[in-house]
Amino acid sequence: MHNLKEIRKNIDLFKKKISERNVEINLDNLLEADKKNRELIQKKESLEQEKKLLSKSKNEENFKKSKSLSKDIDLLSSNQEKIQKEIKNILATIPNIALDDVPLGKNETSNKIIKKEGKVKKFSFNIKSHSELGDSNSQMDFKTASKLSGSRFVILKDKFALLERALINFMIDVHTKKFEYIEVSPPLIVNENVMYGTGQLPKFEEDQFELKLEKSDERKFLIPTAEVSLTNLVRDSILDSKKLPLRFVAGTPCFRKEAGSYGKDTKGMMRQHQFYKVELVSIVEPKSCKEELDRMLGCAEDVLKQLEIPYQIVLLSSGDMGFSAEKTYDIEAWIPYEKKYREISSCSSCGRFQARRMNAKYKLSSGTEFVGTLNGSGVAAGRLLIALIENNQNEDGSISIPSPLKKYMNNLEKI
Repeated sequence: MHNLKEIRKNIDLFKKKISERNVEINLDNLLEADKKNRELIQKKESLEQEKKLLSKSKNEENFKKSKSLSKDIDLLSSNQEKIQKEIKNILATIPNIALDDVPLGKNETSNKIIKKEGKVKKFSFNIKSHSELGDSNSQMDFKTASKLSGSRFVILKDKFALLERALINFMIDVHTKKFEYIEVSPPLIVNENVMYGTGQLPKFEEDQFELKLEKSDERKFLIPTAEVSLTNLVRDSILDSKKLPLRFVAGTPCFRKEAGSYGKDTKGMMRQHQFYKVELVSIVEPKSCKEELDRMLGCAEDVLKQLEIPYQIVLLSSGDMGFSAEKTYDIEAWIPYEKKYREISSCSSCGRFQARRMNAKYKLSSGTEFVGTLNGSGVAAGRLLIALIENNQNEDGSISIPSPLKKYMNNLEKI
């Protein structure tokens, strides 16, 4: 969320920056509501001051006038409450603004490839997709999953289930032991305020799985990513700057409706309603956000380097970034059957945007300031499984296990 005073002070800059995010928001409406709110505040303060002076007198006429002023003050307060709600609703839908080094563009066509890593393997046989490999040995079952839950679900069995668990454990060990993230096992169900804090609500409500509860005033949701739980660990807090940065990692199921992806990736595991992901979150001083983003990106890259999966890094354009991000890098893994790179991680700096929504601050000698927040996939387990089995498939349909994973796979050489 943005500071209303900063918008008022730099309205032309905000109009330009918001237009670069490929959204249409009328900031003039916001300023008009802000103007009305400040006028109401002035009127109310004036009447309150008048009422205060009248209260010192015992004159009966003044008593009647004071009572009339109270009604006027109540009416102003009611009108102000409506205006403030309107202001908050507008502010809640304004995305973060892109940093100056983010490429400008309306969509992914303006993204910039930063680098490519790893050698794309040339196969001497006709390769299979991950779903074909899984189906050939009955360890990836979409039909039964559909009977249980509908489309965009999968059941992994036997060694494929073990492989998914191995990947999660491997990634968490990498991030905790090598990069000193603190492992967290967070709630998978969160309340409305928590979803609001990281920007999932109100803008992306249609993508969320909401739980049906008896109390209509208490809304709860399945997390779409552990970013939601991990970032909100510091909500309504004033942190000691000496304890920053804070770095958290969690491996959790994630739940998304994929409301805007009708017809996309309907086959296989690429786009599911439920999937596992290892998530990284950093809480830092705002001045450290750029440096921390590069560090987080390197942590996610390390997973793919160790497993020898070819990948490329893409800097997203202003129109392709997520709602809360000020700068985002995607890591795209090579998927042999599709003969293209597909997103497997997204690492973003959000600056102070989420911290304002969560009221998360840290102490300074001059007072308090909002923290900076960052999040990134370290990485998505389902998509990593796809990349791993397709890149390591053999002509007989078996899948070779990379050396770093063997200890997590009971020292199996192949599946």
